[in-house]
Formats: sequence, C-alpha cells, structure tokens
Amino acid sequence: MKNSYSFGVTCCLLATLSWGGTFPLMTTALQHIDPYLFTTLRYGFAGIFLAFTLYIKEGKKGFKLKSERFFLAWFLGSLAFVGFGFLVFLGQQMAGASGALTASIMMATMPMLGILVNWKLRHIVPPKISILLIFISFFGVITVITQGDYFSLISTQSHYKANFLIILGAFCWVIYTIGASYFSHWSPLKYTTLTTCLGMSSVLVLNSIIYYFNYVQPPSLENIILVIPQVAYTAIFASFFGILCWNIGNKILSPMNGVLFMDVVPLTAFSISAIMGVVPNSAEIFGACITGLALILNNLYLRYKK
Repeated sequence: MKNSYSFGVTCCLLATLSWGGTFPLMTTALQHIDPYLFTTLRYGFAGIFLAFTLYIKEGKKGFKLKSERFFLAWFLGSLAFVGFGFLVFLGQQMAGASGALTASIMMATMPMLGILVNWKLRHIVPPKISILLIFISFFGVITVITQGDYFSLISTQSHYKANFLIILGAFCWVIYTIGASYFSHWSPLKYTTLTTCLGMSSVLVLNSIIYYFNYVQPPSLENIILVIPQVAYTAIFASFFGILCWNIGNKILSPMNGVLFMDVVPLTAFSISAIMGVVPNSAEIFGACITGLALILNNLYLRYKK
C-alpha cells in the first residue's frame, strides 16, 4: 500500500512538473499561433500516441464503449480539452507577457474548486474551516491578478476577462479529474485515451467553426513550423505522459488529494519564467505563497480530521 501511495505521489508530481513547464513555453508559442489550433495539434498528436498505447496494452476491447456512459465520457473529454485547452491558453494570450505567471497561479485554485465541485455533485459539505481557506486561497489569487493593487479591481477592467477565462478553464479540468471516479472500472490509460479522442471531436468541430467564420485567421505555415518544439513538448510530455500520469496518480490518491499537487505548477512556471527573463514581483510571490499555504493547511486539516 505504501509503495502504491508513493507511486501515486510520483505520478502526480511528474504530471504537474510537466504542466508547469507548459505555460512559459506557451508565451512564445502564442505569439505565432492561436490557442485553438495549438490545442488541436497538442491533443491531436497526444491522442494518436495514447490510442496506439491503449491498443498495445488492452487490444481492441480497450476501445469498446458498448453499454458504457458514452455521452459522459465525451462531455468530460470536451470539458478537459476544449474547456481547459481553449479557455486557459486564450486567457494566457490575452494577458500578454505576464500570462504564464497568471495562468499558472490560477491552476493552484483547483483543490479549492474541487471542494466546491464535490459539494455540488456528491453533496459532500466542506467543513467551515475549508470554506474559510477557500476565501484565503482566492485572496492570494486576487493578489497575483492585481499585483497587490486591490483597488484596481474597481478602477480598471484590464486583463480581468483573461483571468475569468483561465479560472473557468481550471474549473473544467477539476470536473474532468473528479469525473474519472464515474469510470472506476476503466484503467487510467483507457480513461485518458477515450476522453482525449472523444474530446478531440469537439475540438475539431469548434476549431473548424472558428476558422470558417473568420473569428481568427489561420496561421501561416512558417508560424506553424516555428512552434513545432512547443507542440512536441506539450503533446509528448505535458499531454501524453502528463495527463496519463495525472489520471494514474489520482486513481491511487483520490482526486481530492491529487489536485493538491497543482501547487507545483506555479512554482515550476515561476522558476522557468524567471530564467526566461519574466521575473515575478513581490506581490505575485506573496499571493502565490498565500494560495499555496491555504491549500496545504486545508489538506492537513482534512487528513487530521479523518
């Protein structure tokens, strides 16, 4: 049991480390390509790798959906790969140079969002202390967003639309993570593969609509070539290995414990961004610490309460 728990911790840690590196890389990628096509390329290639791996491991039966919750699997995949992929990276693009830091710290709200989702879906009422820590966590996020100038929430609306999109994308990922519990008889590989492939159907449809109605102009071939390194990293490491490790880890630890590892995302992103020249200021660091402390205290409280 101890070894199994350690393996779950390792999987969640590897997943969040890979995701932390995604946001700084996206800063340069989004200068050349829109988040919609990037999402299509990223999860499209990841889906191919996952499907091949599932076929090797489980054969044709791994793809069978007879008498299964087909619509729920499609819905959860769409939330994860349309909701998260489109919304988070669109928000990061709108936020500009500081988008990587803002988006990564938003990911640290997932444990608290998970409490709210569990409250709604499973009618598990969180303790009053957890509710208090939810507000403290969001105070940390607001500190990052406003860079300590809280009155700017009233005086200006800059970047708040971007922040809302990122939070909404994080919320979609939380639902996807908790939704795995409805497929407990599936292996993590099967859940990851089928939700990715089903979600890609929604990604492709929406991407086609976006281009057909000229919401954005398709990037040139030259720009697509420029983002090949970012696509390769996010498809292979952040998506194929990252999401698979994430679902394995959460199946072992439970989603409520697994999402705590999302604290690793901003720490990794902040470190890489600093190396790339985008150094977080003191208010952003302070806000990140507040959010991280609230999440850690909440997790310790819930463990002690048991």
